[in-house]
Amino acid sequence: MSTRRRPGLFRRLLGCLFKLGLLGVLWLCGVAAYIAWTGARDEAGPAEAIIVLGAAAYDARPSPVFEQRIVHGIHLHEQGLAGWLIFTGGFGGEGARFAESEVARRYAIEHGVPEDRILIETVSRTTRENLEQAAMLMRERDMRRAIVVSDPLHMARALRLARGEGIEALGSATPTTRFRSLESRWQFLLREVYFFHRDRWNDLAP
Repeated sequence: MSTRRRPGLFRRLLGCLFKLGLLGVLWLCGVAAYIAWTGARDEAGPAEAIIVLGAAAYDARPSPVFEQRIVHGIHLHEQGLAGWLIFTGGFGGEGARFAESEVARRYAIEHGVPEDRILIETVSRTTRENLEQAAMLMRERDMRRAIVVSDPLHMARALRLARGEGIEALGSATPTTRFRSLESRWQFLLREVYFFHRDRWNDLAP
């Protein structure tokens, strides 16, 4: 009797595992779709500040990814959507002469942005720290509403972290991205899916 029950029990167990696996795949696909959808929306509207998230800089030059973010931030400022430009990003590595935000400020001034309309911080190394420092600069000036600028697939995480800092955040991703190949986009998307779950876990942890 027991030997006849085992095959049926084994099949039911396999069936349960298959369903759990399928649910897991559907969940991951849903998260990826949400990340892509959020990055595709442009919420840019009247705000008090435009926060440009940091990215790599090569000495005094922004990397192509960072340059796209800076250019988009400048464009939003020129449209009159916000009075302040906030550039974030600290020193990218040992021996770096300039912080990412300093490189961005210099680029913006060279492209016509008044120096007295730019705020920077030079200590952050991660997206969370970018937004913590930006929020601090905003609170010092009694600002609450900001447009957050980053790459499309980065936007969902950036907005969630910004709102966690008390910023009334609007997302406006770069209309162009340096992540153009299918491989680089998939790598970026998979990384953001990972960070989505890691950050959720960290938020739940005591």
